[in-house]
Amino acid sequence: MRLQPENREGPHRAGLYIHVPFCARKCPYCDFYSVTDVSKIETYLHGLKKEMDLAKAPDVPFDTIYIGGGTPSLLEPHEALRILEQAHRRFAFVQDVEVTIEVNPGTVSLASLKTLSGHGVNRVNIGIQSFDDERLQLLGRLHSAREAREAIRLVRKAGVDTRLGIDLMYGLPDQSPQDWLNDLREATSHEPEHLSCYMLTYEKGTLFYDWRKAGRVRPLDEGKVRRLFEETVGFLRDEGYEQYEISNFSRGEEFRSRHNQKYWSHAPYIGLGPSAHSFIEPKRWWNYGDLSNYIQALQRGAPPIRGSEELNPGQLMLESVFLGLRTSRGIEMSRFKSRYGVGFMDHFSPVFEGLKVRNLLNFLSFSANRCALTVEGMIFADSIAAMFAEHVETSSFSAFSPPLRHDRQCVGKINGSGVEPANGLDEDARQGSGSFK
Repeated sequence: MRLQPENREGPHRAGLYIHVPFCARKCPYCDFYSVTDVSKIETYLHGLKKEMDLAKAPDVPFDTIYIGGGTPSLLEPHEALRILEQAHRRFAFVQDVEVTIEVNPGTVSLASLKTLSGHGVNRVNIGIQSFDDERLQLLGRLHSAREAREAIRLVRKAGVDTRLGIDLMYGLPDQSPQDWLNDLREATSHEPEHLSCYMLTYEKGTLFYDWRKAGRVRPLDEGKVRRLFEETVGFLRDEGYEQYEISNFSRGEEFRSRHNQKYWSHAPYIGLGPSAHSFIEPKRWWNYGDLSNYIQALQRGAPPIRGSEELNPGQLMLESVFLGLRTSRGIEMSRFKSRYGVGFMDHFSPVFEGLKVRNLLNFLSFSANRCALTVEGMIFADSIAAMFAEHVETSSFSAFSPPLRHDRQCVGKINGSGVEPANGLDEDARQGSGSFK
């Protein structure tokens, strides 16, 4: 049965994220929550159904579903369809729903992909990371370059309506510009509608973090990582891909991830599953970050919510600036004034003056109604956002780093009167933004 969501008209739409916390093996660089005990899948599915019944839904319909993880393709097709059917019974959706699922090479078949495509899944993101077997081995990936190519072939063969996304990773130890360009060339040769290019980071609690401290792996020099970022933007632009966010590229506006854009615009979204996060302005809340506590709460008949926060206007303004500057569209100044009651240029004039004094104003581009970062500015987005933050009246800076899934992608910071590499990297809500695992 093909799912037929309810058609609702209205100017606002919400997103639904579902976290599937199962992996065949934990990758040594990944700090997202997952477990390897797939015998718990049925228990998880029962819990997820209970959470849907208890979940607070926004007052507007959903127009996206994103099934992320973990490795959602470890689910049997009938299990994934069970999730989708339960979601459509519980929540209201518009007619044209974007339904995305993350998959890993070696965990999908033509039959499973055809089943998903035939029941409404219209975007498939493949966590490839590299087309080089040595780099895949370094990253602890279970698949080979051959299996990555086969997964692409299967997605294409499964259904013409399916939009293909490929996730790649750069900034690996000893990675050269030529190494990275080889991956980009191979990826674009398959003509995916979407590409996500993530920088490798060393997160506390991961094996890569421990290996770095022990000297077992040596991070790539940050100057070289910046060059890889610039190479990425230039190469993909020449291949017909537009950069619409620091790490995300598409072959046109119609191929952008509708779901991902919700995180960068304060649109409402509901997250279900262990470690998932939700936001309905001005409140954000998040679930228990482990399967055991998640299930125990639901067995008690309680929502599996671990914590929450309510953002004040200053905090919302700060997040709007930070997240907006990560996108190619930047800050829409008329909307900013309408929402916060102050003019963007007037309110942040000290920031512009500070950038001008440091000869860094070229990091920003201005149009009649927008302020956006240039490509070079995106490299230093964390520091530039921090300069804006100094001029936002807020009771707490903690809301600037909400407990969401993070994608730390900027590779430099501004310090004093010059520019130098950064060790700390800025954070972006990327719940459902790709298979960076």
